[in-house]
Amino acid sequence: MGNNMRRLTLIIIVSCMYCLLTSCKTTDTETQITDINTTVGSLGQVLSSTAIPVEGVGLVGGLNGTGSSECPPTVREYLKQYILSELPEEARLDPDSFIDSLNTAVVLIEGIMPIENTGKRYFDLKISALTGTQTISLENGWLYQSEMKLLGRFNVVSQILADAVGPVYVDQLEEGFSNKRTGYILDGGKILSDDYKIRIQLYNPDYKITNVIRNRLNQRFGEDTARALMAGEIDIVLPAKYKEQRTKFIKMVKSMYFDDIPENMQQRIEKHIKQIVENPENDEDEIALETIGNDSLYRLSALLQSPNEHIRLRAARCMLNLRSNAGLDVIKQIILNTRSTYRIEALNAIADSGWHDDASMIARTILNDIDFNVRLRAYEILRKLDDRSVKRTPVGASFYLEQVPESTKKEIYVSRSGQPRIVIFGSPIYCHSGIFIQSENGDITINSSSGQNYATVMRNFPNRREDITGQVRCSLELSDIITALCDEPPAKNEQQRGGLGVSYSDMIALLKQLSDKEAIDADFHAGDLPKIDLNIKK
Repeated sequence: MGNNMRRLTLIIIVSCMYCLLTSCKTTDTETQITDINTTVGSLGQVLSSTAIPVEGVGLVGGLNGTGSSECPPTVREYLKQYILSELPEEARLDPDSFIDSLNTAVVLIEGIMPIENTGKRYFDLKISALTGTQTISLENGWLYQSEMKLLGRFNVVSQILADAVGPVYVDQLEEGFSNKRTGYILDGGKILSDDYKIRIQLYNPDYKITNVIRNRLNQRFGEDTARALMAGEIDIVLPAKYKEQRTKFIKMVKSMYFDDIPENMQQRIEKHIKQIVENPENDEDEIALETIGNDSLYRLSALLQSPNEHIRLRAARCMLNLRSNAGLDVIKQIILNTRSTYRIEALNAIADSGWHDDASMIARTILNDIDFNVRLRAYEILRKLDDRSVKRTPVGASFYLEQVPESTKKEIYVSRSGQPRIVIFGSPIYCHSGIFIQSENGDITINSSSGQNYATVMRNFPNRREDITGQVRCSLELSDIITALCDEPPAKNEQQRGGLGVSYSDMIALLKQLSDKEAIDADFHAGDLPKIDLNIKK
């Protein structure tokens, strides 16, 4: 009896396994794909997040009486629990008193997590004083660490997707912009997980088709890229090469052909080459050829001689991405052609392709280009590559001062999204003597009498310590003035000079004044503000 039961159990197990492998197909003819133009994208959906909207509430401190005590009861209860959970027992404070202080303000925090670029861990945040509160200004404040959840899920028990913390940036550069109840935390959101997989769902689940697609992906992009979960579902791990090109990789997955029969591949290559020639504005054919791989190189090389610059760019870029340097000279020619409209695209191509030595060399060559946008992109590439031509120094706890001495044109660039930084092109830059520059509220002053070889920077400190003078003497070199103003004040009884703790937003407003009033011989450029609009009803 026991042997019969074991035999029956074994039969059932084998039958179940067979059913699992075959249940999603009926006849062999139904799983055969005969159209040579069949792609993964035509067989199913490629599901992936490229950006995730998140929200939270938090507290901004250090406001020197411009905050408010108002706080909705549900938000107050949440903040009290969060404050107590974050502080060690010996440092516990009264949460209600902290929230009620006019030196703090309750804010709504909004952000968009950039899952498209998995290599980026930090993102910009927008903060707003809650509607109905009497908060006057968030200037010079600091957002205490806060939790970010999926938009619309804040009051629900749900996963914490990001942390938020950092100095508040209130913009002073936009004309007519005076809403100090709104600000940004530049690069203040930190993504807590990079486990955002890509999934393929077939329209008609079929085990054999699932298996073929999985094998094709692993063959093209590396072992363990794709894993079949069941008939009709495949999970994909983003390959390291495409960590910062998630959207492009998804396009490649969609454009991958179902079979890799050599005769079919040659027909497809000819089709895409023809379409690039006829319509170089469309990037789908370039992506399809890159997905096909090295078999495309021979036909792509013929396009390098095209009289159409855009066609040459497409071919050369595709070849670079396939690890062929045959198109490198074409890319360099486009970058150096001051009349070309594709220079930034060509720069991005060489930077994204992994040819770092060549990217560094060409970027350094054009640091003195006639086009500021080209010079700026060259600097950004060199910065990302940690090239020695960009000198970086942290200032205070809020931004970097970066200098590009190899650039001969004197310019200042300030970022207003991403990592806060002041960039001095053509450093050193010196201020003229005989200047008197003051902040909008009169609290900060840069002064140098005519003929002096030094400047005096001053700040009216709120609640200043007795041992801090609020005044520092420095040289007329712009970098020295910036550090004297923005470095943290010295600790008590510390003998070092220290700075006056001026905020990043105040400093870049002063830099614009210095340029506008010709106190320095340098043009001033500011990056764009973050684009964050979640349409949350406040």
